[in-house]
Amino acid sequence: MRNLSPALRHRARMLAERTAGAAEPLGVTTGNAYDLMLYKLADDRRRLKSIQSVERKIEVKSTLLPDYDQWIDGVLAGGKGAQDDVVAALLVWHIDTGAYDRALVIAAYCMEHKFTLPDGYSRDIPTMMLDEFAAAYLQGKLGDDPQHAVTVLGAVEALTAASDAPDQARAKLHKAIGLAMVAVLDQHDEADIAPALLEQAGVAMAQLQRARALSESVGVKKEMERLERRIKRAADSN
Repeated sequence: MRNLSPALRHRARMLAERTAGAAEPLGVTTGNAYDLMLYKLADDRRRLKSIQSVERKIEVKSTLLPDYDQWIDGVLAGGKGAQDDVVAALLVWHIDTGAYDRALVIAAYCMEHKFTLPDGYSRDIPTMMLDEFAAAYLQGKLGDDPQHAVTVLGAVEALTAASDAPDQARAKLHKAIGLAMVAVLDQHDEADIAPALLEQAGVAMAQLQRARALSESVGVKKEMERLERRIKRAADSN
């Protein structure tokens, strides 16, 4: 749909909005337009399955996502919460390709309406989000702007706070948030913490402590010790 004229893109979005709006809350989306999107998704997933390289899969997903923009926008605008496997699967694709802000918008809708992921996905949405967003930061994919990373990861924490999920998955998210907060502190000074930033340093420590409380194997002990020394120096010099 990326090559459609503005008028046709608007028409596609309105069709998605009407289709999503006609489905009952807690029901399942139906209709010819939805069936066509499911068919396209299945075809694209078959194409991706034939690719062995994970890096190449992500590149292809990035080229495919614009084809679904009008559908997603229409569902978010007019949907009443009926299960939509297209939107649920594309939530994962947006995270995979680094479209984190867009993913959070889609995730909020999916979480509000208790969506499940389609066949072929082994995790539920909250666990997937905890795992994938934490991994994105810890693997350096979300690390260019630490403050933005803190905002994104904090949104994931808020969205998943009331959900049941494995402790290990939640521990990784707390670790990622804590380390992102430390990275923000490092932008000011990698050695010393200014008195004005002591409260922020304490919040970062609380995140790391929570991660370790949930899972001792999460690997934050050394980071906690370093941060504790920095906090002590800052407090002593205050």
